Amino acid sequence: MLERTRDELRDELATLTAVSFGKRVGEGTSQAVERIAQVDAAKQLDAKLRDVERALEKLGEGTYGVCDVCGAPIGSERLEAIPWAVRCIEHAGGSR
Repeated sequence: MLERTRDELRDELATLTAVSFGKRVGEGTSQAVERIAQVDAAKQLDAKLRDVERALEKLGEGTYGVCDVCGAPIGSERLEAIPWAVRCIEHAGGSR
């Protein structure tokens, strides 16, 4: 599941970063606004992708389910909801 999520995130990021601006007057303004939203979305997807890749590393290391910050176990409910969680709820800091 983590590998599938990683691949989907990579595809979404590739789509977002391949967008260009329009060539007609006025078209560029609306597309610039849309592009700003896409850049924000790309940043969020990139952060999630980093967590998914780290979770895959942790599986290989045998440390999946252990917080990267404090070393405490990540709750099973959190891992069920967010399988790529690499930090416990206390250290999540808004990352999903």
